[in-house]
Amino acid sequence: MRIHRYVTHLVVLAIAGAMSGYAAIDRNVFPSFHAAVVTTAAADEGREVGDVALGRDSVIIKPLSFPTSPLADHAPIVHIAVQGDTLESIGRQFNLSWRYIVWSNPGLRIPLTVGRPIKLPPVPGVVVVVRRGDTAASLAAAYGVDVGTVLGFNRIRSAELLPGSLLVIPVDPALGPNLSTGVQADPVDPGQFLCPIAGAKIIQSFGPTSFAIEPSFGGYLHFHTGVDLLAGYGTSIVASAGGRVTATGPADYFGIRVAVIDSFGLVEIYAHMSQVAVAVGQEIRQGEKVGYVGSTGLSIGAHLHFQLEVGGLPTAPGQLIGC
Repeated sequence: MRIHRYVTHLVVLAIAGAMSGYAAIDRNVFPSFHAAVVTTAAADEGREVGDVALGRDSVIIKPLSFPTSPLADHAPIVHIAVQGDTLESIGRQFNLSWRYIVWSNPGLRIPLTVGRPIKLPPVPGVVVVVRRGDTAASLAAAYGVDVGTVLGFNRIRSAELLPGSLLVIPVDPALGPNLSTGVQADPVDPGQFLCPIAGAKIIQSFGPTSFAIEPSFGGYLHFHTGVDLLAGYGTSIVASAGGRVTATGPADYFGIRVAVIDSFGLVEIYAHMSQVAVAVGQEIRQGEKVGYVGSTGLSIGAHLHFQLEVGGLPTAPGQLIGC
């Protein structure tokens, strides 16, 4: 009986020694570990011990925080136009610049047709339809992003890039789109229209007018289809937004003009010039010179007529930064 008791004591001592040795090894392996004393008082009073908050209902393992809201959807949005919809109203509804709407819907006509599906990116960027021959690399190059952005944002692999499928190409709004040359299209004010003549006074705005020289448009007898900026003859005119020059030279009402299709797909027209400073096919950046103020075409004095078009129809450009 006594021998059995001694054996029991030896076993207990051996286990205690092993446990203390393990604890010593554990502290040596993890030298930054500092044990804290957990007392019932600490738990009862809701104090913190180490990085664990204690309380009557606490658990020793600190719970992890998991997001409760759903992850942002990366899929394109398709909005069906209803009566009264405009680019501006849709943009406000989806918290998106209307230029991204135009960019995602080539050939869009104004006013919007009721029932027309309109593609919208869920983030600043563009919705594209994959065409035969498109690759992740070619799309990335065309829109100034890397291949990982094209594939990663759309959660696909290169093999899943099929003709006819819709992709979203996100674009940093602080940088805006690139030109095909790879340079930033709008380095001065990304996402904004720059005043083509800094500090110029707007002498006539977009919309109906009583000025008889203006042609009829949109059901109005006289309608001004652009914004007129007062400036002296020969004053330099710069690009309001970067893009590619599509036309130069005389054009009836406009006189000598320059037309640019910008990086979002809108057409900018600079009219009544005395001289142009660019050539057809040339890519220009926001703020680069396109020509000089004149009074050619249907004009009664030196000024710039700046016109913006969507789908071949004039539209209000909104604020011109710097006018």
